[in-house]
Amino acid sequence: MVVRVDLMISLDGFATTTDQTPDVPFGEDWSRLVGAYVATRTFRERVFKDTSGAGTTGVDDDYAKSYFENVGAEIMGAGMFGLHNFPEDPNWRGWWGDEPPFRCPVFVLTHKPRPSLEMAGGTIFHFLSTTPADALQRAVSVAGGKDVRVGGGATVARDFLKAGLVDRLHVAIAPILLGRGIRLWDDLRGLEAGFEVKTETAPSGTIHLTFQR
Repeated sequence: MVVRVDLMISLDGFATTTDQTPDVPFGEDWSRLVGAYVATRTFRERVFKDTSGAGTTGVDDDYAKSYFENVGAEIMGAGMFGLHNFPEDPNWRGWWGDEPPFRCPVFVLTHKPRPSLEMAGGTIFHFLSTTPADALQRAVSVAGGKDVRVGGGATVARDFLKAGLVDRLHVAIAPILLGRGIRLWDDLRGLEAGFEVKTETAPSGTIHLTFQR
């Protein structure tokens, strides 16, 4: 069992955008940040249910495949589920439609817990107000020996990294500058100690940086 983090960040280290509007809730910069990942065949099949075979293959797709492999439970923050955008909406069911791509128990860290939400395809959202260590213990207990993925956002991922709870960190660095947002690397000086660090560059220009214990 491995505790892993996979995130997309900009060259200047930001994992979030700040140009959101009511009409464009993710912001125009979001498509630039995640473009190479969204273009992969694996993402199109897993998220868009596109079985036509369209999409890129190669290095970016290899990492997209790895993202979905052997995950028994997921942990995410309230922002990744969308609770920051819809804090008072009891009918909000997340960004991913009726059949989210996770297909496993998902623990959402929030200050306002709500009843668990069972979705099609095997995803069950549980809403917790707890510490990273406790959330991880709960996730491990239901993961069936498979990996636990800390999906994000950047603040949640950083909390798990600062607590020393992560075995593998993979960041896909998009060749763009965002200038502002939430930076992954803040307060993580010396993170590389104790990890083997590898990089691989895809034809898209994305740099895949992996920290492995």
